[in-house]
Amino acid sequence: MAASSVGVCTACTICRLSGRYWFSRTFSYNNNFSSRNVQTTTLHCQSQPQTKRKTDPRKWVGVVGLEIHAQIHSNAKLFSESGVLFAAPPNSLVSYFDASLPGTLPVLNRRCVEAAVMTSLALNCTINKKSLFDRKHYFYADLPAGYQITQQRLPIAVAGSLIYNLLVGQKWNQVVTKTVRIKQIQLEQDSGKSLHDDTRSQTLIDLNRAGVGLMEVVMEPDMCCGEEAAAAVRELQLILQALGTCQGNMAEGQLRVDANVSVHQPGEPLGVRTEVKNINSARFLARAIDYEIQRQTDVLESGGWILNETRSFDYKSGRTTPMRDKEGLQDYRFMPEPNLPPLILYDNKTVPTQADPQQVVNIDQIRERLPELPNVRRSRLVEQYGILPEHSFTLVNEDGLMEYFVSVARETKAEPRKIIGWIIKDLLGLLKQHSLNVSQSPISPMSMAELLNLLEAGTISSSAAKQVFQELWKGAGSSASQIVQKLDLGLLQDHSTLEQICRTVIDSNQEEVRAIRAGNKKVLNKLIGLVQRELKGRADPVQVKTILEEKTL
Repeated sequence: MAASSVGVCTACTICRLSGRYWFSRTFSYNNNFSSRNVQTTTLHCQSQPQTKRKTDPRKWVGVVGLEIHAQIHSNAKLFSESGVLFAAPPNSLVSYFDASLPGTLPVLNRRCVEAAVMTSLALNCTINKKSLFDRKHYFYADLPAGYQITQQRLPIAVAGSLIYNLLVGQKWNQVVTKTVRIKQIQLEQDSGKSLHDDTRSQTLIDLNRAGVGLMEVVMEPDMCCGEEAAAAVRELQLILQALGTCQGNMAEGQLRVDANVSVHQPGEPLGVRTEVKNINSARFLARAIDYEIQRQTDVLESGGWILNETRSFDYKSGRTTPMRDKEGLQDYRFMPEPNLPPLILYDNKTVPTQADPQQVVNIDQIRERLPELPNVRRSRLVEQYGILPEHSFTLVNEDGLMEYFVSVARETKAEPRKIIGWIIKDLLGLLKQHSLNVSQSPISPMSMAELLNLLEAGTISSSAAKQVFQELWKGAGSSASQIVQKLDLGLLQDHSTLEQICRTVIDSNQEEVRAIRAGNKKVLNKLIGLVQRELKGRADPVQVKTILEEKTL
């Protein structure tokens, strides 16, 4: 039986910072500090599982499962009345229970339960009308109680599924639908936050996040690569945002992903997995998983072992690095939570007649409040507007873009497919280029609709419309019509003037004319461009092409 020493807290002080308390704990592996020392050891009854394989020319296959922690959108924490606010002053949102003071008891937040039920219904889960809470023990400096309240034995929901889409093909214009099974959804507490000060060799503890309600969504290992995992997380993020159960802001830690990754060869048992912890970006998730699959493949191909360990992802280097050995169930010392009774849920058939509606959670009532989910939105867009499935994918996946499209379509006579081109190619392209959200677009839906109406009515040409679009993007405050009038971009109506300019262009480009007459009709596009340059985009391209063809062929 082997024993390994663990670095422990050897000093604890309370400091003031900006008028708020920081809990400061200093860690050391020696006895240089004069304060009381506490020593612990971690016992392992058996060595961690390992795999050693010989080189085999057959293809290695990646296997990916996810554990996703979604912060519940609630004004209070899971078991206390403390508020929830990102970037609040340190330790300003900490109750006695959050700080684990003796004698404090948990009080379950009804909003968190309803959010978990709604999420479970949206993910096609079976709701357990009776679920239990457990204590999961581990030592973290930012976990004051020394344990986390979770649902290990009997979670609130099990056996669900998530349908997600992938864009594939050379032009990313083919939609492939996949499904990942959901093992369970459970309620649990979040931990606090540790900020490490290497200069002063201390760790500052902020307990604002301690006790915040989380939904842990455990996905079965049904994915094979980073791209699939990222697509599944993005779809889950959209569902949670549509439900309002989680805001899903990964940059603020509201959605954090642990990826379980292994590789094996077809026909053989699954390999030993590693866990890549706390990834807060779908893009980084894909990179971390793909790197880990390649790393494990390289290790096995060279005759090495895969350790069952926890790793972290360094987005700067694009690599995963070891953190610690993977804990087993015995390490967590699960036990029933003695201070919380079983969580009982009801439906219309089982709800007690005299029950106070504020004291029970009715599954059927929550089911009736389910909003339109992303996959239903995509189907509706395709059916209602006749757009391509890949375009509906983009509209729904970009926050606010579907609402923008619908607003423009309501105010213009242009065909939906023309609207799609302007919104996805032109508008979204500029938004991405300038790192802006749809809500920050300088071109409002009304302005876009006015521009498309001018184009549809033949008031301006397509090239002139591009110029108006660029002027609208500058945000000078002028409408599309005012820009057309100010820059004199109205379509040229004088046919004789147009013919004269076309003749001038032809006379000045005789080499191109000879190429056209020799059969190279693509050169005609160059002459069309020269005519449009002369007229600053005010000519109808169809008319210009007709005149040039008459005079050159």
